[in-house]
Amino acid sequence: MTNDESVLAKLRKTRIVAALSMKDIFQDWEANHGNPKGQLVLVLFRLAQWVRALPEPWWLLGIPYLAFYRINVEWILGIELRFKTRVGPRLRLFHGQSLVVHEGAVIGADCTLRQSTTIGNKKLADGSEGPSPVLGNGVDVGANAVILGGITIGDGAVVGAGAVVLKDVPARAVVAGNPARVISQR
Repeated sequence: MTNDESVLAKLRKTRIVAALSMKDIFQDWEANHGNPKGQLVLVLFRLAQWVRALPEPWWLLGIPYLAFYRINVEWILGIELRFKTRVGPRLRLFHGQSLVVHEGAVIGADCTLRQSTTIGNKKLADGSEGPSPVLGNGVDVGANAVILGGITIGDGAVVGAGAVVLKDVPARAVVAGNPARVISQR
């Protein structure tokens, strides 16, 4: 592959990333209808993802925007949703204050996250970081919930307010408590 061909391949990738990002922005916007803070945070999040997905050296031009994102979304708004986090379309953020999502977490499509929720990893016995949770599609997470470790929350599951989830949750299950237990199936 010649140098010109590699540049063209990078530009094609950039256009694909931009198209996907714009689609996600519009879907997130609609999913957060009537929630201007959720809409703002997700627009800024998707733009930060787009900037970081640009081929090198182009993404380096976006460093000021990435700093703007970090200062405004994480520090001022109190929502730690790193641009490296893999998030499906139509994420809903309700009362997003004090939301913490580890950058290794994966969040499926049509999920809902509420205030004071933590989705993160656990420190392993050897001191290294463990894996982060994976949330399936349509997962609804209540306020003050804590989801830790390399676990999977199945599609359509509901995590109750204040739940501490340390084990896998089956699809369409409703879990609550500390530690979280399945209390019903949907």
